[in-house]
Amino acid sequence: MLRIEKLNQFYGESHTLWDLDLDVPQGSCTCLMGRNGVGKTTLLKCIMGLLPVKSGRIEFDNTEISGARAERRAQIGVAYVPQGREIFSQLTVEENLRVGLIARRNRSNKLPERVFELFPVLKQMLQRRGGDLSGGQQQQLAIGRALVLEPKMLILDEPTEGIQPNIVREIGDIIRRLNREENLTVLLVEQKLAFARRVADNFCLMEKGRAVAAGPMASLDDDLIQRHLAV
Repeated sequence: MLRIEKLNQFYGESHTLWDLDLDVPQGSCTCLMGRNGVGKTTLLKCIMGLLPVKSGRIEFDNTEISGARAERRAQIGVAYVPQGREIFSQLTVEENLRVGLIARRNRSNKLPERVFELFPVLKQMLQRRGGDLSGGQQQQLAIGRALVLEPKMLILDEPTEGIQPNIVREIGDIIRRLNREENLTVLLVEQKLAFARRVADNFCLMEKGRAVAAGPMASLDDDLIQRHLAV
């Protein structure tokens, strides 16, 4: 579904991603892991076309997208939930969701009922401003806005950050449901090891801008955790 080969990216003179390879199979849930500052969010922004890449190849659904604009990547089925949610605080829940309609492939102006089946609270709060929601509700809104695209792949950057435990569990249930029951391919960045083990099939560990280990989640052993995740 997503294949990245020999990706290099720079911030000014700083080399941030080094010959990075990543393979996210169709229908899988892959967790990108590593300590703070190793380049995880940078990689996601490169995938989404929000940061330019110096060299390498990004292929999605058998299509080369390395030079495609961010809007084009959304149109072909890549949806992104950024770290910190980035909802529009002064817009209503409904208006936030409608932002996601702009990039839909079929140009429909109807919000998918599926979003409200997954997040009933959003239907109850359609006319409430996004900034008035709790952190957990805002995260649900951010995921719902991404799902309005009816994407082929969902990318989430630390979806559990700053959220109360009961909502963390609910979000985990929804990711599992989308991935395992509806075959939606998922790539997420996550710091919480227990959450990652619960929702993901595969992992990729990053260190100083490089992918240093990858495989089935069951093979993420204590040695890898100590070397690349322990603080």
